[in-house]
Amino acid sequence: MNLSKKIIITVAPVCHIGKKIPAGCKNPLTPEEITEDVLNCAEEGACMVHLHTRDLKGEQTFDLTVFQQTIDMIHAHSDIIIQGSTGGLSSLSLEERCVCLNVPDVEIASLNMGSVNFGETVYINTLPDIRYWADRMKKANVIPEMELFDLSMVETCTRLADEGVLQRPLHYNFCLGPGNSSNLSAKASVLQCLLSLAESGSSWGLNHDAMADQSFLACAVGMGANAVRVGFEDSFYYAPGKVAANNAVLVRHLVALIRQMGYEPATAEEARIMLGIKR
Repeated sequence: MNLSKKIIITVAPVCHIGKKIPAGCKNPLTPEEITEDVLNCAEEGACMVHLHTRDLKGEQTFDLTVFQQTIDMIHAHSDIIIQGSTGGLSSLSLEERCVCLNVPDVEIASLNMGSVNFGETVYINTLPDIRYWADRMKKANVIPEMELFDLSMVETCTRLADEGVLQRPLHYNFCLGPGNSSNLSAKASVLQCLLSLAESGSSWGLNHDAMADQSFLACAVGMGANAVRVGFEDSFYYAPGKVAANNAVLVRHLVALIRQMGYEPATAEEARIMLGIKR
């Protein structure tokens, strides 16, 4: 099976609490709203959904009730891959931040690879924290997707792989933009620096925070990314000045874009092979 022209499309459908939502955009919060949105995204070509454990107001929580109900409703109609989150600015404990790993339907999870300035605060992920979450993922048979916000985090991945904390091949996810007070800027030159340190044989993807359009996602695909992400967690825009009414619109435009480049969206089963997920 030739998967070299397949691109994993992830959707992160829920906007962070406190973020301004443009008029005409419907931010899904209830299990029913998220399920409808995710199923529509899957129809358009998304093969993975990134979900935080949230309550009905969108606040992060360690209570799995809404999270589990949402996943059950999604999987009643789709085999889309569930990616749990161990991230997000919160006062939750280490175990509470990775409570999604207690849900058997979670097949892959985000693993933040270091601390970074985030707006006017600090997003803290120490090495002991990372080792703890990586061990929990290993015990739960969940694949870690490594979230990288800075150049030094690439070498942290290699160091932890050498320790045996992470298993190769590695799956990098570069989180770029806007760059003013948090992570690195969304520029091709920045991507090239990150890739110059990345291990050969690994796979990589891109999140573009606060994107005004999807051009940098296309840039990443052209540079060899096998995964890109859209969704209201990152941005409401698919073109300059044009907001999406729902997440499916974002996925639809991204699929059209990558097809114009000669690529195809990966199915959920193809993505599982690409990421080494064993159900």
